[in-house]
Amino acid sequence: MSEARSRRIESEIQRVLAALIAREVKDPRVGNVTITAVHVAPDMGTARVYFTPFAAREPPETVRAGLTHAASFLRGELGRRLSLRHAPRLEFVFDDSVEGAARLTRLIDRAVASDRAAQGDEAAGEGSDPQR
Repeated sequence: MSEARSRRIESEIQRVLAALIAREVKDPRVGNVTITAVHVAPDMGTARVYFTPFAAREPPETVRAGLTHAASFLRGELGRRLSLRHAPRLEFVFDDSVEGAARLTRLIDRAVASDRAAQGDEAAGEGSDPQR
């Protein structure tokens, strides 16, 4: 399968799964979920679906269990809506890159604030130095 076709299928799977999970999955463990990426195996046998809970009340493992429970329903609907002869088996993986990015942003913000505070101390020290 060509790289372009693979990417198109992955994006379509992502789009359809996001809509299905939002509108059709009634499992209370799932709640609001963002599908961040989909990676399909070269043989189209499996699709690894990366998700992150949005405003989660449940821990990621509980959400994953709910999604895994709904996987056969999602796979069937996915095959029908995308007219796939063989819909891939769905594997759900918690995407912690969003949490990592938020943590990295907090670290950068702290470092910038620390630098500003240090520069402020230097500037205050320069104005009060009578020998300059």
